[in-house]
Amino acid sequence: MVGDTVSDSATVVDRRSDTLADRVAAAAAATPDKPALIWHDAILSWRELDRRVDAAAAALAGLNLSTGARVALALPNSLRYAVSFFAVLRAGLVAVPVNPDYTARELRHVLADSGASVLVASPDVARVVEGIRGDLPELGRVLERLPEEGAAGPHAAAATDDLAVLLYTSGTEGQPKGAMLSHRALLANHAQIGAVTPTVIGPDDVLLLALPLFHAYGLNSGLGAVAYHGATGVLVERFDPADAVAVIARHGVTGLIGVPSMYQAWSLLPDLGEALSSVRVAVSGAAPLDPETATRFTRATSHPVFVGYGLTETAPVVTSTLASPSPKPGSIGRPLPGVEVRLVAPDGSEVSDLSDLDGDEFDLELGAPETDPGEIVVRGANLFDGYWPDGHDGPDADGWWATGDIAYADADGDLFLVDRRGELIIVNGFNVYPREVEQVLEGHPGVAEAAVIGVPHPYTGQTVKAFVVRTPGTDVDPEELLRHAEQNLARFKTPTALEFVAELPHSAIGKVRKAELRGDDA
Repeated sequence: MVGDTVSDSATVVDRRSDTLADRVAAAAAATPDKPALIWHDAILSWRELDRRVDAAAAALAGLNLSTGARVALALPNSLRYAVSFFAVLRAGLVAVPVNPDYTARELRHVLADSGASVLVASPDVARVVEGIRGDLPELGRVLERLPEEGAAGPHAAAATDDLAVLLYTSGTEGQPKGAMLSHRALLANHAQIGAVTPTVIGPDDVLLLALPLFHAYGLNSGLGAVAYHGATGVLVERFDPADAVAVIARHGVTGLIGVPSMYQAWSLLPDLGEALSSVRVAVSGAAPLDPETATRFTRATSHPVFVGYGLTETAPVVTSTLASPSPKPGSIGRPLPGVEVRLVAPDGSEVSDLSDLDGDEFDLELGAPETDPGEIVVRGANLFDGYWPDGHDGPDADGWWATGDIAYADADGDLFLVDRRGELIIVNGFNVYPREVEQVLEGHPGVAEAAVIGVPHPYTGQTVKAFVVRTPGTDVDPEELLRHAEQNLARFKTPTALEFVAELPHSAIGKVRKAELRGDDA
């Protein structure tokens, strides 16, 4: 670790450094010849990765950027991405991961809002940015890669509480906002996961890095975990279920970090158990996992899929069924050790406090067998420092931050996600949670996927509208689907409008972009 203390007669400022880039150096010192990253046929040892990161960090230091300057990364999953990311951190700068598939409008927003001084981008992104360069006065350089050869040079060591990453939210609601994550927050989430027993990830694991590294889940739970533990990561640029299974078998992958669509695709492949025989743990996050998909995957592989819940702003994991005595279908589990969670009613009263659960012990004083739904409010060292640039809408003075997600807890203290607070539909004063309606619709064999939103209604205030993707080869009609809904939902929850669509708009990690369905500007 690198550290120094600056003092004068009035203050003592602790500048101890512990960053993911420091963890790369530690792994290089401890296991220099061990594979750090694998990409196609290239295998990069920890010694070589550390050497390349040093060279790239020296190149960034040579640009004479101001303290805290932002360096945007718009690259696919690759060795170049990993080297660039760790180099930005080692140089004491701030990384701004960017989706390389963004349009010119989306790139303009993130680059202008962050005030990025440097962009490291694929050739395609660089060409798009050249067309909007006039709108980006602070962007001084656009590079296709950082030098990875050359001697290490002096650079400013980052303090643990310094800003490390500016991660823009997915933009499912309105313009994306930059969540300010410190080095402390990134590392804290690994320590919290590391406190779960049995061990989730260790130095002997080989992790599949198929999630996009521009997202908090792929970046910190994937690449960050590899660095934190000195493990091995296998990079996949674009996910294809059959190709990914071949990669898993070829490299002896032991840990899967995925999203529901990945497990759905895998669960339908033949001979899955044999191909995934090296896998030790499988986790899913970012969106609800269909229990039927989880059952199919477990039946084929004998492995449960552990489900987690988190947000960009929490670096990202808050709860997981790994922290429960046993995973339950539909549950997002319990808070990680060191993460405090409360459920809060709309009037501000506390529904329940799920912090510091001990084994099966959970006393629901406010209701049984489950609590009323409440907003998830969280506190922990993994929380962000607010939104760029001034830290607005971050944790309150006591460290608590309201997530906007609604959940309830069962009698054991396991959480079940209900919906987003902002997506709550109120019909004649009654609450309608879109996810409940979507699950009912998706229970019909003719429905592959459904998304529900609230639309204005002159008499009831709002009413329920559903967008439905038919299961391939089926031709379910609106009347049949509405009858199915009426048999499973109270009248006020039943959609009054149905629209069949070829597909739903999704974010890069599979969340439905409901703002687009509503016709909102995004």
